[in-house]
Amino acid sequence: MVVDTGGVITVSKSKNEVMEELAITTTIGMEGIPLASREAAVARMPSMIERQATAAVEESSAIIFLVDGQAGLTAADVEIADWLRKHYSHKFVILAVNKCESPKKGIMQVSDFWTLGFSPLPISALSGTGTGELLDLVCSGLAKAEVSEDLHEEQDEDYVPAISIVGRPNVGKSSILNALVGEDRTIVSPISGTTRDAIDTEFTGPDGQKFRLIDTAGIRKRAAVASSGSTTEALSVNRAFRAIRRSDVVALVIEAMACITEQDFKIAERIEKEGKGCLIVVNKWDTIPNKNQQSAVYYEQDVREKLRILQWAPIVYATAISGHSVDRVIVAASEVEKERSRRLSTATLNQVVQEALAFKSPPRTRGGKRGRIYYCTQAAIRPPTFVFFVNDANLFPETYRRYMEKQLRKDAGFPGTPIRLLWRNRRKMGKMDGGGGKGSGGRAQLSLKSRGRKLALTS
Repeated sequence: MVVDTGGVITVSKSKNEVMEELAITTTIGMEGIPLASREAAVARMPSMIERQATAAVEESSAIIFLVDGQAGLTAADVEIADWLRKHYSHKFVILAVNKCESPKKGIMQVSDFWTLGFSPLPISALSGTGTGELLDLVCSGLAKAEVSEDLHEEQDEDYVPAISIVGRPNVGKSSILNALVGEDRTIVSPISGTTRDAIDTEFTGPDGQKFRLIDTAGIRKRAAVASSGSTTEALSVNRAFRAIRRSDVVALVIEAMACITEQDFKIAERIEKEGKGCLIVVNKWDTIPNKNQQSAVYYEQDVREKLRILQWAPIVYATAISGHSVDRVIVAASEVEKERSRRLSTATLNQVVQEALAFKSPPRTRGGKRGRIYYCTQAAIRPPTFVFFVNDANLFPETYRRYMEKQLRKDAGFPGTPIRLLWRNRRKMGKMDGGGGKGSGGRAQLSLKSRGRKLALTS
């Protein structure tokens, strides 16, 4: 596992230098936040980044200390080297001097870095020079026994569901992850765009179930991202969508006091399109004034109306800052994953279908034709996928297909997960059945025998 950390910034730099180096803005996405709070958040940012870098160093077996060969030795490099020697002398540290594109000049570029007390290795991330030697050094520093033990554990591990936490900027996604794991794994700040990459964190629930939590960057409208001109934000949003694709359950976080926007609906559309399980997390529930027993009911009605595409998703009300009801997120996500992986027997499924048909038959067309369902079977899980074998799929309008999905959910469950209904024609088999025509008993009998042999072969 490779962990990339934020740049370690020395305290000697001014606020303006920190903002410029981190590419932080105190205006975009921070409407309604007082200027003093914005500046305080910027002032805390370096220490928060360094805290995360420290956590990564403490958990690692090998450390790559990266310096800039073109800029030469700096005071910050000396500070970091002293910090590593003082606190992590027991760990394997590799000093990599980057931006050494020329092998001849690379020897000269690394000469100044010998004073740091480590053996410098010239590399170029741009051209790939020296990266093979760097990988060899990293592998040599890892104990063979530890590597073999880790591989053995990975082979024995069961399936670990991934839960991604998505939503618009500043709705509390990172706060929810930190509250779940009980420590500050991601940086929380009112500054928009603090989380720029999808961050994976292993987590074990109260019942011993393992999860992989994925914190993502806030997703703004495409037009807003384009107008900001930030390539970093565009990449962050793209990685957030990729995190949805590689997750099993998605926690869509919305802010209690903020209205549900078109962007929330577009994120919900993406979740449904990808076929992922979903739960809606209403964060900052404590900010709702004058709450009573009916507040959650009214709020749920509003959410269901504006996010109709996620009618099947459970809703969890939580306050990440205080940790109130955050544990319900994992409980709900676990239930969603179980439903997403559930299979129905063909007998049970067809019983549900027959009851739905008895209550409401497929409509007739203007020509008098009516759709007919022969049988149904579950073809896949994650998401649950059902195949209906019918006489003609075109005879089943979208309204009737939605009705069948509604009846399946009503009688068979599947809360928290989208379900897929596929309609397959059996027209060819029907033509073979009627091949004898009227008054042609012998040929009809021959056709039935042929069908019987075909079914015997395929079974």
